[in-house]
Amino acid sequence: MLLQYLQHQPPEVLAQVAKSVSPEVKQIITHNVQGLLGMLPPEGFNIKITTDRENMAGLLVSAMMTGYFLRQMEQRMDMESLLGNSLPLKNE
Repeated sequence: MLLQYLQHQPPEVLAQVAKSVSPEVKQIITHNVQGLLGMLPPEGFNIKITTDRENMAGLLVSAMMTGYFLRQMEQRMDMESLLGNSLPLKNE
């Protein structure tokens, strides 16, 4: 269902969501995707990756879910620093 939802979002909405992400979160996601695809130095290799639409969509969803999780944790960290103490988890 998430994949279908994402496929029906206009590019402007996705661009706006991407703008709200900090450089640290972008770096973590980039590192994560590079780890999934494999990382070879570009100066010594002509790298081409071939996949089908479903696998690419799965990779995109995985990266987006990682981004959403990291963004939530980033917001929690900011909230904790503003309040000066740790917020309890819901299960505590």
